[in-house]
Amino acid sequence: MSWQITKDDLSDLARGATLLGTGGGGDPYIGQMLVERVLGDGAITVLDPDEIDDDLFVIPTAQMGAPTVMVEKIPAGTEPSLSLRILEEHLGRKADATMPIECGGINSMIPLIVAAETGLPVVDADGMGRAFPELSMETFAVYGVHGSPLALAGERGERVIIDTGDDDRQMEWLARAITIRLGGVGHIAEYAMSGADVKRTAVPRTLSMALTLGRAIREAREANRSPFEAIAETLSTTLYAHVRTLFEGKVVDVDRRTTEGFAKGVARIAPTDGHDEELEIRFQNENLIALRNGELVAIVPDLICVVESESAEPITTEGLRYGQRVRVLGISTPDMMRTPEALAAFGPSAFGLDETFAPVEGLALSEATTA
Repeated sequence: MSWQITKDDLSDLARGATLLGTGGGGDPYIGQMLVERVLGDGAITVLDPDEIDDDLFVIPTAQMGAPTVMVEKIPAGTEPSLSLRILEEHLGRKADATMPIECGGINSMIPLIVAAETGLPVVDADGMGRAFPELSMETFAVYGVHGSPLALAGERGERVIIDTGDDDRQMEWLARAITIRLGGVGHIAEYAMSGADVKRTAVPRTLSMALTLGRAIREAREANRSPFEAIAETLSTTLYAHVRTLFEGKVVDVDRRTTEGFAKGVARIAPTDGHDEELEIRFQNENLIALRNGELVAIVPDLICVVESESAEPITTEGLRYGQRVRVLGISTPDMMRTPEALAAFGPSAFGLDETFAPVEGLALSEATTA
């Protein structure tokens, strides 16, 4: 069944999408403001992926670049729809709908900007089920839909088409280089596909799940209930069923740098009770691995989410600061993101990590508690 998003939904949607973005996907406040500006009192139609026609033509839209740059370099707001039009012109075919490529504070919002400006509906699905730093790290690509041709638009009207055939890594490499030359942020339309492809390759209903999750956190806080219990309850019947608390404490160090078009670094969290423990989180836009006293407790593609210790408000990697009191959650990814093919595309080895993937529910059960 289709449903609608209005401006009253945006705050909850941004919160839930930021949590699922596992530290990446862009600043939620910026994303929300960009949608509000173009949506006004209107509404955006969201399509259930199981109900769309097989021949529906879907063009996903997104923003790419280092999230540290995006905080200082606010988009003009016209770039996402321009990227869609560039790709439509190149393909000689109009889109019937758009769709996110990932979950995140901005990248769950970019298709809503396009929808509000063009009148297109948005498909309730995406290609990551979380956020990843590279365009080739998509369930779309894992299961046979390739990103090229890709259209990239800049804030001054720059127009670029990249076509690398079925080589999605080369597509990412070229698009990243152009994005860097544009100042670190670009807007893209890519992975054009049919409705049948969406059903076969996308992670379903991530927009509706983000909205439900963000709303559950807010309503729990308003009712003086634990937002962490609300998160676990909300996810328990979804594809992300396992939620574990990995660590609680204070951020004691953040080593972050913007390089090669990414925000890369390490954050360290220590207990506030003086115990001799430490959680180390390594990130590349998104949180990739969590080590407690050197022992693995969660690893990509499972979600590693840093949230404020009382409110459960998610914190992005560019928002991490010394002294923040935080809780770190490990959340299991859907089974389609744990297959050998998926792990080859966005598992530990894809990021140069030496560790082997192990499900968070198995790693964390002996050492952590349910959220």
